[in-house]
Amino acid sequence: MHGTVPRSIYANEFDQHAAHWLSCLPLQIDFIDDRSIKDVTGNDVSRFTQCHFFAGIGGWPLALEMAGWPDDAPVWTGSCPCQPFSAAGKRQGVNDDRHLWPEFRRLIDECRPATIFGEQVGSKAGRDWLATVRNDMEALGYAVGAADLSAASVGAPHIRQRLFWVAHSNGQRLEIRPQLDCQQ
Repeated sequence: MHGTVPRSIYANEFDQHAAHWLSCLPLQIDFIDDRSIKDVTGNDVSRFTQCHFFAGIGGWPLALEMAGWPDDAPVWTGSCPCQPFSAAGKRQGVNDDRHLWPEFRRLIDECRPATIFGEQVGSKAGRDWLATVRNDMEALGYAVGAADLSAASVGAPHIRQRLFWVAHSNGQRLEIRPQLDCQQ
């Protein structure tokens, strides 16, 4: 059961244009941090209910709202940069400066949020990346699940495979019952 703590949202986005975009959205983000995730500490995010890293244009807060995620249920999200693992990129993988999973993992280890959602490009290198994420998260005591989804499966005019994953702390139980509108 959740308490009556009001939702407070933190978003971390290093790209200045995207950070400005976030400030213009009607998502009621309480703090937009435009520093590199390398500079973020657990103390910076400890007071927030929702923390969205690599926040981009705000897809995760919107998705959680649409899914009926309770405002007072703690959650972190992170869509680590895909360029190191994309077939369209330089394919430098973990040797790319934009490979920021180790920084996200550092914060997860420091703060131990109950639930974390993330996504990555669905290339072979992205699947290898996901295997590392699974191993790291399980070593931290999280149960991990993932799905490989095509953008076309939700009506997009292109295929673009994406890997979506969720990690949940084995030490905490979170009961979520979204409100469904069955008349639509």
